[in-house]
Amino acid sequence: MKQIPYELLIGWRYTRAGRATRRNGFISFISGVSMLGIALGVAALIIVLSVMNGFQKEVRDRMLSVVSHIEVYAANGQALPDLATTLKEVKAHPQVVGAAPFIAAQALLARGEDMKGVMVRGIDPALEHEVTDLAAGPQAAVLNQLKAGEFGVVLGAELARSLGVRTGDRVTLVAPSGEVTPAGVVPRLKQMTVAGTFDSGHFEYDSALLMMHWQDAARIFRLEGPTGVRLKLHDLQQARSVAADLARSLTGELYVRDWTRQNRTWFAAVQVEKRMMFIILTLIVAVAAFNLVSTLVMTVTDKRADIAILRTLGASPGSIMGIFVVQGAMVGVIGTLAGLLLGLGVAFNIDVIVPALEHALGATFLPQDIYLISRMPSDPQMNDILPITLISLVLAFVATLYPSWRASRVNPAEALRYE
Repeated sequence: MKQIPYELLIGWRYTRAGRATRRNGFISFISGVSMLGIALGVAALIIVLSVMNGFQKEVRDRMLSVVSHIEVYAANGQALPDLATTLKEVKAHPQVVGAAPFIAAQALLARGEDMKGVMVRGIDPALEHEVTDLAAGPQAAVLNQLKAGEFGVVLGAELARSLGVRTGDRVTLVAPSGEVTPAGVVPRLKQMTVAGTFDSGHFEYDSALLMMHWQDAARIFRLEGPTGVRLKLHDLQQARSVAADLARSLTGELYVRDWTRQNRTWFAAVQVEKRMMFIILTLIVAVAAFNLVSTLVMTVTDKRADIAILRTLGASPGSIMGIFVVQGAMVGVIGTLAGLLLGLGVAFNIDVIVPALEHALGATFLPQDIYLISRMPSDPQMNDILPITLISLVLAFVATLYPSWRASRVNPAEALRYE
């Protein structure tokens, strides 16, 4: 059986040194504080980045339940010149699994004296389930209430609540382009019936989106047909490359926009914020790791006699350095593992912890009208956790090098002079 190197044994003994004297007790306390600091820094990094990943994923998924992976549309909001050809060409792409025509416009929606600006989307209820999860889920029955010629509308839940309307109520849609009369331009108004409401969980769309049958929208906005085609892909992460392929291959002057560009500013802001939080919280881990320097310097001073005795017994300077490297590395490893367990424990149970804190404090941490979602999500990813762990271990190891080198330079005769 291979013998364990004595450097490991002595280094581990120094790490778990008891409190035989007041000085040893203080050194152990400082070592414990360093270990706790590393653990809390690593845990904070894992929790914060997991929450940011979860926030981004949650908002993306809710957004994609309403918007499509790719939109192909004509210039200036006009009708597609050849809808049948466009549908045939987009469906020929191997990544496309569904396509549905749509009309996009803006208007005002009035109920009594209340008036709201809305995004109008004309859809084909028979095909909408191919491109959005909203139409394929439990709320599909609401969209199926839209019939051509009946001028029914489906409103976002927040929009309906702000106007105070329910299913069956009448609302007035005000189109931006009006009727030209001898008295001037008169806005075009149309009485609509609320066929139902939808709740996507994304405040931006629930508070401003109105859906109707595309044929009704074409009549109101005086269009000859759909203004675009919405697509769903096998892999939403390939949306940008598929959009580039379609832009080159489609017939006619058409524009192609993928889901990453529809909310490009928001996604870019989240990425920058995540990067900055990683840097800031890594500095916390670095401060905790470099507390090891003071801990090891004090340990070296306290163990000068031990070092001198080991040297006189034949220990090399490299072995002395190895002892204190082991001691510092043990603190770093234990602190990192403790932080890893704490961080993952909180990250995987944050959906239980946060509601409990909100209930106990009587507060709401995520108002939906500000943060788009109302619950704290979490999505721990190995791509974040592995670098955090490695950085913490490397910083702890680097912090041990100088004190360990100083220990290896202790002169035995000088150290034993007053012992």
